[in-house]
Amino acid sequence: MVKIVGIGGSLRAGSYSQMALMVAAERAQVLGAEVEILDLRSLNLPFCDGDNDYSDYPDVEKLRNAVKQADALILATPEYHGSVSGALKNALDLLTFEHLDGKVAGAISVLGGQVNSNALNDLRTILRWVHAWVIPEQIAIGQAWKTFSPDGKLLDDKLSERFDEFARSLVENTRKLRGVS
Repeated sequence: MVKIVGIGGSLRAGSYSQMALMVAAERAQVLGAEVEILDLRSLNLPFCDGDNDYSDYPDVEKLRNAVKQADALILATPEYHGSVSGALKNALDLLTFEHLDGKVAGAISVLGGQVNSNALNDLRTILRWVHAWVIPEQIAIGQAWKTFSPDGKLLDDKLSERFDEFARSLVENTRKLRGVS
């Protein structure tokens, strides 16, 4: 079974990035994947200082173990100042090649304004650097406040189809690249 870890890069209550992550996770579960969501809002993570000893922060080990045991990742980030959120970048910086090498990853960005792909491109660069495999399907959601219902459901059928394609690609490519049935 494909094991996926989802990480949302927003710390805001009512986060549209978290809503998008949940939609992607649900779609992957329908395809038979096991999905664990790591909520950065509930983890006590220090700023990465380049050291490897974070023994004073047990949640670093929780993050590292979950990612190491996963076959794939779903990363959802708000786009802040044209890039990935600091919270998600810091979480990724606390991981090493040991945790990320060979993982299959899917990327989602969420913006309050018009769609662009800066955060997605930056995530691709970061993930490629640590030898992860990023699927070609990606999701950029602009004007997120128009995209979700108050209970986190997608309001756009075409976007819903893109989430289906994203989940299918993530699960199928993970099976192929990681040799998971």
